[in-house]
Amino acid sequence: MVQCSRALLSAAVAEAVYEPRNGRFLATELSRGPWDPGAQHAGAPAALLMRAFERCDGADELPVARVTYEFLRPVPLGELTVQASVSRRGRRVQMLEGAILNTDGVEVVRARALRVAAADAGGLTTPEPALPAGPEHGHTHDPTPPHGLPMFAPAAIEVRFVAGSFGNGPATAWFRLRVPLIAGEQPSPLQRLAAAGDFGNGISAVLSWDDYLFINPDLTLYIDRRPVGEWICLQSQMTLAPGGIATAESVMFDERGRVGRATQALLVARHG
Repeated sequence: MVQCSRALLSAAVAEAVYEPRNGRFLATELSRGPWDPGAQHAGAPAALLMRAFERCDGADELPVARVTYEFLRPVPLGELTVQASVSRRGRRVQMLEGAILNTDGVEVVRARALRVAAADAGGLTTPEPALPAGPEHGHTHDPTPPHGLPMFAPAAIEVRFVAGSFGNGPATAWFRLRVPLIAGEQPSPLQRLAAAGDFGNGISAVLSWDDYLFINPDLTLYIDRRPVGEWICLQSQMTLAPGGIATAESVMFDERGRVGRATQALLVARHG
C-alpha cells in the first residue's frame, strides 16, 4: 500500500497545490480529495482562502481569531476565482468575508473570518494541555487513494501519527506541507494551519471508509495564537450523537504548544 502511494507521489507532475493564472488559481492534482476524483480535499481551498484573508486591508493590525468555512458544493480541480474583503472595520474587532467560485461563476466555498485585538489580561494565561509527542516520534501514513490518483494527502501533505491511526477512533497526527500551496510562494503559518485543520474527521473516523462517507460541509478554526514552524498537530475525536449528527473536534498544536481548535459537522451516509 505504501509503495503504491509513493509511486503516485513521484508520478505527480505538479509542483504546488495551486498555480496562479491571470488573477485566478489553477487547482492541480495535488489538491484532490478522497471522495470524488474531480473534487478537492477541503484543506486545500481552506488554505487558499486563508491566504486571501491575510492579504486583506489591516492584516497587520489585528490577529485572525476565527475562520468559518462553508463548503457549498464540491470544489473542482481546474481554474478558480478567489474573493476576500473586509466587511466590518473596527479598532478592536473586524469581520472579513471571502468566497471561491468555479469557472461558471458559481460559489463553491464561502468563508468568514474574525480579527480580534490581542488579549490584554495583565499577563494572565491559562494552563495548556500536554504537548503530544513530536513528529519525529510518529509513523508516516501514506494512504492508498481509493480512485488510484494523486491526493492532497499524501502527495501534498505529509501525515505522521503519534497516537491511533486512520479509521480507529480518536487519534493524534502531525501534518506538514510537502510542496508550496501556491507555486513560487512559501506558505504562511496560518496557511499551514488551515491546510491541516480539515483532517480531524479523517484521522478520528469511527466509521468504515468502505461502507460510509462522512463529509464535512463546514469547518471552523479558532486560533489562539499564530503558529510557528512547518508542523501542525491535530488531536482529534469524532462524536456520533444518537438520533442526531456526527461532529469532529480537534485541538491543534505546533511544536511549542496549543494553537487553537478545529470543529466540523459531518454528513454521514452509507455508500450507494
